[in-house]
Amino acid sequence: MEHLDQIIATLALTMGVGWASGINLYATLLTLGVLSNMGHIDLPPELQVVGDPLVLMAAGLMYAVEFFADKVPGVDTGWDTIHTFVRIPAGAALAAAAVGEVAIPVEVAAALVGGGLAAGSHALKAGGRVMINTSPEPFSNWGASVGEDVAVIGGVWAALNHPYWFMGLLLLFIVLLVWLLPKIWRGIRRVFRFLLRLFGVDNESDSIEATAAAAAGRGSVGTGSRPGLGDKRPED
Repeated sequence: MEHLDQIIATLALTMGVGWASGINLYATLLTLGVLSNMGHIDLPPELQVVGDPLVLMAAGLMYAVEFFADKVPGVDTGWDTIHTFVRIPAGAALAAAAVGEVAIPVEVAAALVGGGLAAGSHALKAGGRVMINTSPEPFSNWGASVGEDVAVIGGVWAALNHPYWFMGLLLLFIVLLVWLLPKIWRGIRRVFRFLLRLFGVDNESDSIEATAAAAAGRGSVGTGSRPGLGDKRPED
């Protein structure tokens, strides 16, 4: 039973840091580093670097920047777009470090799972923000941002202290993710289609497609009525 508990604890930490990094990487690093320095948790040797003062200062600075950028409509979407190339690789790296000193195939598998969870949670957050930005008031952005920070801090804490509960909640999150992502994707397409129409880009593409279709129709009609080489031209 003790061996099973250790496996579940490792899985929870591995998946937890991957999932949390996709939402807010800097809050994840701060939570791990502060809890480690306060002696509340014992991190694997490869993950203890997050408790280094230099790493904590850098994570704290970036968290402060993200705290404000995440609450401004439009800016939050730009921030999420840039962090597509930061959160997912970092989630994979943290997940690989969370498994401790194990065989390389295990680390690779952990990196794949952590990166996949980071990609999923990041896509849900970024897509949800695009939908929220269609609302003219800023309060929904503030509420979403604060809720995400609370979820990240609480999720990392739960992964470390209540791994069984966290694994159950993570399973529910994955089911919700599979159900929500197609709906969010359709919503994003509608938003961008509206923006294209607003700037006249979509209407122009529609007219081009209509012109091409009409030209193709005329071409087929003309092909059927065009006289052959052996046909006689009508006399004037």
